[in-house]
Amino acid sequence: MTSRRAFLAGLAAATWPSLTWADIGNPAFLAAGKQGQGFVLHGLSDLGASLFQIPLPARGHAAAAHPTRPLAVAFARRPGQFAFVIDCATGAVLHRLAPAANRQFNGHGAFSSDGSLLMTSEVVAEGSAGRIGLWETRHFQRITEWDSGGIGPHDIKRLPDGRIVVANGGIQTDPLDRSKLNLGQMRPNLSLLSANGTLLDQAELPPEYRANSIRHLALLPGQIAFAMQWEGDKADAVPLVGLWSPGSLPRLCPAAPTEAHVMQGYAGSIAALADGSRLAVTSAPGGAVMLFDGSGTPIATHFRADLSGVAALGPAFTVSDGLGAVWACADSGLSLRQRHRVAWDNHLIALI
Repeated sequence: MTSRRAFLAGLAAATWPSLTWADIGNPAFLAAGKQGQGFVLHGLSDLGASLFQIPLPARGHAAAAHPTRPLAVAFARRPGQFAFVIDCATGAVLHRLAPAANRQFNGHGAFSSDGSLLMTSEVVAEGSAGRIGLWETRHFQRITEWDSGGIGPHDIKRLPDGRIVVANGGIQTDPLDRSKLNLGQMRPNLSLLSANGTLLDQAELPPEYRANSIRHLALLPGQIAFAMQWEGDKADAVPLVGLWSPGSLPRLCPAAPTEAHVMQGYAGSIAALADGSRLAVTSAPGGAVMLFDGSGTPIATHFRADLSGVAALGPAFTVSDGLGAVWACADSGLSLRQRHRVAWDNHLIALI
């Protein structure tokens, strides 16, 4: 009997231009993790079941999903030297991307709305000046780069109108050992770029919060939510979530006073419901996920060890943890969906 994998491989070879995510089971999420002694990328259903798993040659961080074709790009941790273009129908690594000379990948990327371009978060190795690499997606050749508008870009998101928002974390890192070199002079920012890479708007944090590295992003209607990691005095309880409407100043969203220290200065993944009614932010060190409403008011906090990835699907959130669990997350609490023998990594990437 022909295996599903062999059938899909033949289908991909015969009808590649028309192959879509639906042809491989409509996965809802992509998630990287460690499985046994190796690293993998899983496609998960909306209930957290594994639809496929693909070996990765090294540890992944985040992934970018092509808007129509069943292609994913898995990125190395920052500062990284590889990204893998994966055919999710066959499991084949189609391309191994390497940064240009004196550049390093910084963990994230995004496709253009038509899928013709891949944009990668990068730094100049010496000094960590931010760049956005542009790659055509027929042969995945790097064609040019844009200035990201700051130091140490990490997450990038494409807005519905094609503009790009960049989380410039502000941290200069040693190109070899990842040590942080400029913590006393950080200036993180949010930069809004046109679809052609022109800087349109930029927002910085108030001086007292300059040690709050802006790391990850989520999109709400008319607003950009961002999650931060505090690089200052760990005794300080600082807001780790913010909202920004381009053209105005960013607004920080403190946790409830009794929970100000829960996240231990570290907000990891962030996601928003499509209607903008809820934000969810995880902290692996704090073992927590915090929910906020669309105005940034704290709603609830739920606890499980090593909560890491979070993504929105319809009216609900899905959360992963480093112990292999996938949870449904609502205001009322967490409910288990699946358990896997995988230590899920930082992010859960929504596909639908």
